[in-house]
Amino acid sequence: MDKPAILVTGGSARIGAEIVRTFAAQGWHVVIHHGHSDQEAAALAATLPSAEVVKCDLLDSDAAVEMVRNLTARLPDWRVLVNCASVFRPDDVTDLDPATNAEAMQVNAVSPTRMAQAYLAHARANLGRCVIQVTDQKLENPNPDFFSYTMSKHAFAATIPMLAMGAEHERDRIYGLAPGAILASHDQSEEETELSHRLNPLGRKTGADEVAQAALFLAQGHVRSGETLFIDSGQHLMHQSRDVIYLARQIANEA
Repeated sequence: MDKPAILVTGGSARIGAEIVRTFAAQGWHVVIHHGHSDQEAAALAATLPSAEVVKCDLLDSDAAVEMVRNLTARLPDWRVLVNCASVFRPDDVTDLDPATNAEAMQVNAVSPTRMAQAYLAHARANLGRCVIQVTDQKLENPNPDFFSYTMSKHAFAATIPMLAMGAEHERDRIYGLAPGAILASHDQSEEETELSHRLNPLGRKTGADEVAQAALFLAQGHVRSGETLFIDSGQHLMHQSRDVIYLARQIANEA
């Protein structure tokens, strides 16, 4: 294979799929990971010039590590790992739900961290290896909603500077990529989405394509390892007392 390779977890849908399409358009071989979206992943791969699909439930971190090791054995120039897959379920800040929390911590923090470690230990890359950990603007602008999700993303973000400090090779890069409100979530209507995604200092909707372009930029390795790039139209600079899903509904009800 003469193309540089990238693995995108959660690459069959939403932001992950946009990252997949963006790198494919730039001539990369894309490995599309999914957990349960067989048809969607296969359909996306069929539209791309150089792509393959891998399946793994990230609740099983041993299986996730094994998936990475299998890929390192056969990809001669695996330059980028994007850990984009996550679960986003509501739970209460006053009463943590153990099952929701365990799932969030495993899928959003433990498995992708172990995958990054396995990648950095074994992957071959001609121009250095790059890990991009997709976090959330809630790192700087937290609110009590989606408690376990936010907790897991903070834990995940804490690994980025540590992995950067511990990277074996000088050309290795570990980055964070922190989106804001990008796509509709849960039961949002089109009107609610339109309103909630403009609750930022620029008053504009941030596109999934902007996140994908940021990933492509980080993949070039020009930013100091350990840094996090926010793609959110400035949302992380605000102090929002609730998730924008609920803020938008509150604004609509008061109108």
